[in-house]
Amino acid sequence: MRFGLFTVAFPTLSLRDAAQWAGANGFPALEVPCWPATTGAVRRYAGVTHIDVDDLSDARASEIRDEVAELRTEIVALGYYPNHLHPDPEHRETVAAHTRKVIAGAARLQVGVVNTFLGADQHKTPLQNLADAKPILTGLVDVARDHGVKLTVENCPMIFSYDEWPGGHNIFHNPRVWREVLGWFDDDTFGLNLDPSHLIWLMIDVERVIREFGSRIHFVQAKDVSIDREGLYENGTISSGIGWQVPRLPGLGDVDWARFIAALHRAGYTGPVVVEHEDRQFEATLDLVKEGFLIARNAVGPYIPSRLT
Repeated sequence: MRFGLFTVAFPTLSLRDAAQWAGANGFPALEVPCWPATTGAVRRYAGVTHIDVDDLSDARASEIRDEVAELRTEIVALGYYPNHLHPDPEHRETVAAHTRKVIAGAARLQVGVVNTFLGADQHKTPLQNLADAKPILTGLVDVARDHGVKLTVENCPMIFSYDEWPGGHNIFHNPRVWREVLGWFDDDTFGLNLDPSHLIWLMIDVERVIREFGSRIHFVQAKDVSIDREGLYENGTISSGIGWQVPRLPGLGDVDWARFIAALHRAGYTGPVVVEHEDRQFEATLDLVKEGFLIARNAVGPYIPSRLT
């Protein structure tokens, strides 16, 4: 395994500056955000662009690879997390077109993984969303296969506020859906980007997930979560986590990181484990963001070699 971080938490830094800090502090593996450069931040870190794939030449891709390698880091994934099942067909095509560009950019960069969301229309049933998803995802997986890149979807339900309630903005968040969607493909081009924090508040057995789906886990994001018991008391589970599931840095929440990493080892996972920083207590300043990453490194890093392999 390789340990690293998602550079999206450094929206004010260049990729070089983010990579320099990461390499010097024990995070050699980088997931790099690739939203359209013209979008601008629209929701927290969504909209951050550390590599502009719209006009990425082979020469520029080579320069980026050399630059990060000099800083003792490596780009292990590109990240772009839109809603591919947005109710507006024009929006769907816009985000699908950019996802195709991210896949092509990953191939130019010699990066093997692109991480995304499947998405959802929050007012449709899971079965309706799955019917809509099949042609969209099949087309994206075909593009990924043609480029020799693996495409993953993160298991986040994307329901953090009432504008995403009741169904959330990503249906790919439970074993029933994973089995269905993974079954659409005869090879392993498509897989799961596993974030254990969402399993905790959804009350899905973390180690059982790894046992069942281990061969299709292509990427791991390290994020933690705390259950706010007072908020849970006030809102109840039908609120789908709103008001009581609190994203935290690894080591500050309810994930058992020793058991989680051990389960990955048992499943034969050898890919990256990349810290996703969404802890609001460590967001106000750049120094706090860095402090948060160091907390995560000290909690998870001892279980994973912190060097390039």
